[in-house]
Amino acid sequence: MTRFALVAGSVYGLFAVCLGAFGAHALSSSLSTEMQAVWHTAEQYQFYHALALLAVGILMRQGLAGRAIQTAAWCFTTGTLIFSGSLYVLALSGVKILGAITPIGGVLLIAGWVALLVAARRGT
Repeated sequence: MTRFALVAGSVYGLFAVCLGAFGAHALSSSLSTEMQAVWHTAEQYQFYHALALLAVGILMRQGLAGRAIQTAAWCFTTGTLIFSGSLYVLALSGVKILGAITPIGGVLLIAGWVALLVAARRGT
């Protein structure tokens, strides 16, 4: 699970930088101001949670173990995929109904932070 968190965090960080550059350069003239803001939100949250996954992996490597820290890793991974992924697709397609999926990812991200808090509090 440690390797999973570190690899997922690294991949999400890599793609956050790439998608940020793509949005800033290739899409700047084709997206409306509103959809540029949506794209930017997606990349910001993806990058924040890439760092969170790296932190989780480092904490695991340092000996923090248990169900809560593993739950944090899964929630950050899945939540980022759903939250940021749905926003990227929304920005590119303009299909507003995709915004209805985004809160599911947001809830998973919040659950990940709660799980990380529980793991840190327990220290196991």
